[in-house]
Amino acid sequence: MSSTVITKRVSVPELRARKNQEKIVALTAHNSSIARVIDEYVDFILVGDSTAMVAYGLQNTLSITVEQLAAHGAAVVSATSRACVVVDMPFGSYQESPELAFRNAAKLLSVSGASAVKIEGGAVTAPTVKFLVERGIPVVAHVGLMPQYLNTMGGFLAQGLDEESGRRIAADALAHEVAGAFMLVLEGIGEPLARKITKLVSIPTIGIGASPACDGQILVTEDILGLSGSRVPRFVKQYLDGESLIRSAALSYSNDVKSGEFPEARHCFGIKA
Repeated sequence: MSSTVITKRVSVPELRARKNQEKIVALTAHNSSIARVIDEYVDFILVGDSTAMVAYGLQNTLSITVEQLAAHGAAVVSATSRACVVVDMPFGSYQESPELAFRNAAKLLSVSGASAVKIEGGAVTAPTVKFLVERGIPVVAHVGLMPQYLNTMGGFLAQGLDEESGRRIAADALAHEVAGAFMLVLEGIGEPLARKITKLVSIPTIGIGASPACDGQILVTEDILGLSGSRVPRFVKQYLDGESLIRSAALSYSNDVKSGEFPEARHCFGIKA
């Protein structure tokens, strides 16, 4: 009798049902190595447009393409068996029209094998979310600090700190809920506002620089591993000094090669170790 254990992925309906039940844990990944390691510990993995910054060293998220994110998504899906995989829709791939958004979302899901897409935007993008959901594409909405809007927001600045902007962001959240988004990312907004929105909507909220009251949390994996250099947002908790560990390993390797200690006979073929 086979002892193979089949792992079932966390599904979109399962995540949706977590509201007020169990905290949702999420991290980002853009390659198979990281995705394979974190798969066991998270409920969903976001293949984010932050890949432009953490993988390519770019200053913002605006230049990454559908094709690039689809390829990174495929790597993440292939290396995982448990976590639900969500892929960001990059800047310019959905703003023009719902029809364009559908074509690009369909490409992202078909090429990557991911389960859902994420879209940044206020209430103006809610009709696009509705269009996608009605055609079988699950959508995570993203409001508050939206990196794709950094030029209109004036940079990576906290949002919803005054009454007027707070009302607007709450209205954005409600519009996406009505449109059919199954989850809502709240980024870089005032804690009281994030707490209020979490109570206001019937779908799970995922905080990043928001509130512990959110139904779940997400961070960029490179940030928690200490691999982001000096660019560490205030809302990040670092769990590892990964840069120091890698530097130490690279230094040891360099010293071994220069001294002749590596490779040893056991690392070679055709001779006895």
